[in-house]
Amino acid sequence: MKFQLALLAVKDVEISKKFYGELFDQTVSLDLGKNVTFSGGFAIQEDFAWLTDISENSVITKSNNMELYFEVDDFDAFLKKLEAYPDINYVHKAKMHDWKQRVVRIYDPDFHMIEIGESMAIIAKRYLSEGYSIEETASLIQHPIEFVKSCE
Repeated sequence: MKFQLALLAVKDVEISKKFYGELFDQTVSLDLGKNVTFSGGFAIQEDFAWLTDISENSVITKSNNMELYFEVDDFDAFLKKLEAYPDINYVHKAKMHDWKQRVVRIYDPDFHMIEIGESMAIIAKRYLSEGYSIEETASLIQHPIEFVKSCE
């Protein structure tokens, strides 16, 4: 068996297609009208209740029990890009975790949670370029030494 992709139920496939294309640089790899698959390995589906033969009111909005996760190399540039979308609903604004990764969480148009994090490889490279050793960097970012070595 092979896992294929995650699928999100959406109210309007065109609005979601535009959102993920513009904000997350996702390109459509397959467009079947009410079902669209993106290059990032996930899909959106309009009329999900009909497709799955479940009641319309059982499709829950804003369940906050899963998220899509994206990483960006230039976190500050992404935050500026977000500013161009005044209607974005934030789960929380940018913050830094203990492992030195800056993240922001937002909702998509159908209130699926999305986390956007600064690339951990970029963070490791930054600490290494500031003179931290591989071991110190691994400790700071709470990642294995092998990972930090791969970022050199």
